Amino acid sequence: MSNLFTPSPDPINHEQIKELLCQPNVKIERILSKGHTSPETGWYDQAENEWVVVLQGTGEITFEDGDKVRLQPGDYINILAHRRHKVSWTDPDSVTVWLAVFYP
Repeated sequence: MSNLFTPSPDPINHEQIKELLCQPNVKIERILSKGHTSPETGWYDQAENEWVVVLQGTGEITFEDGDKVRLQPGDYINILAHRRHKVSWTDPDSVTVWLAVFYP
């Protein structure tokens, strides 16, 4: 048994990604961020869809087309395959816990 809220090492020097499940048609990851963002250059351009929920903290996703979505605890979004995006902001004062589900 594991817990999604298992404490992270303090301080978090970089975004932490832990694969929780990987099967042929689904992958689930827990992501911890504390002020971390995607690299300034480039975009995530994934071959699979991504459903993501914020369990704790706050984060913002920016899409290449200019749309921005701020997510707080309980907020989720479904990002379709090849919709280019990046994490543009996470709360620098508290840990943001994301749960990401990747599927075809």
